Amino acid sequence: MDNRFTDIIQLIKQSRTNAIKAVNAELINLYWNIGEYISKKIEQSEWGDSVVTELANFIQSQEPEIKGFSDKNIWRMKQFYETYKDFPKLSPLVREISWTNNLLIFSRCKIVEEMEFYLKMVKQENYSKRELDRQISASLFERTVIGNSKLSTALRETNHDLTSTFKDSYVFEFLNLPDPHSESDLQRGLIRQMKNFILELGKDFLFIGEEYKLQVGNSDFFIDLLFYHRGLQCLVAFELKADKFKPDHLGQLNFYLEALDRNVKKPNENPSIGVLLCKDKDSEVVEYALSRSLSPTMVSEYKTQLPDKKLLQQKLHELFDNETDNK
Repeated sequence: MDNRFTDIIQLIKQSRTNAIKAVNAELINLYWNIGEYISKKIEQSEWGDSVVTELANFIQSQEPEIKGFSDKNIWRMKQFYETYKDFPKLSPLVREISWTNNLLIFSRCKIVEEMEFYLKMVKQENYSKRELDRQISASLFERTVIGNSKLSTALRETNHDLTSTFKDSYVFEFLNLPDPHSESDLQRGLIRQMKNFILELGKDFLFIGEEYKLQVGNSDFFIDLLFYHRGLQCLVAFELKADKFKPDHLGQLNFYLEALDRNVKKPNENPSIGVLLCKDKDSEVVEYALSRSLSPTMVSEYKTQLPDKKLLQQKLHELFDNETDNK
């Protein structure tokens, strides 16, 4: 790099960092204020619990381009405010980390000292969601307090880039920007091509969403492709894995189906279906995930109207070969 211009590069990077922090702080301020407003209305008996669902529906109907305000996330805002309202010294800290990391901390930590510990650690070490979740599960707070030990400086050597730390789906929704959630360009390309192929299979498949977000408790999960099948009158979730088939993949898909049936499926619709597509260098595996509550007759009907496994395997093989050749 031309040494004459390195200072300019640093100025650009610093400004980007400042902008990211400012947007995140504004988002956290918004969620805090909404949580405070709702909490006080309910406390004063002006609003009932059902008003949150009504509010979510109102926002969706009046401003459909505004994302991130489902009833579950609005309840999280109320919980967020009520968790920290009596601890003013933590207020600045929660505004310096992402909403996803805030969710992990106030939902999993039991005492305020533990919350403060992880808030400071996220700020200091730029923890990603995955790293924070791992440290909480490993009881870093308890081990540090009980052992009265200092944190290893080696942690600082594995810092995540600040931009990645704040690459939070809620920030992108807040700014009405596309969410770059995909794990890789290869995965995203495969998902989009598979989407087009499913739509070509027949008129019964109606596309609902790519990387469709499910909210379960205080965690967010993403289904690669979600369709509605008119003939079967049910949701159909497709998960694409660029590795060898593992039983855990089916377990994850069944978890998604339970969440869909509980939170997304309409009362008049049939139980959701899952289609797992796995491809490694040696083989293609296609498996269906069906609700255990289905009768043998319904299972037979589902399999009759679903795409043939061999056809999906063949298409999966073609997609991977084409994407790999284009790299």
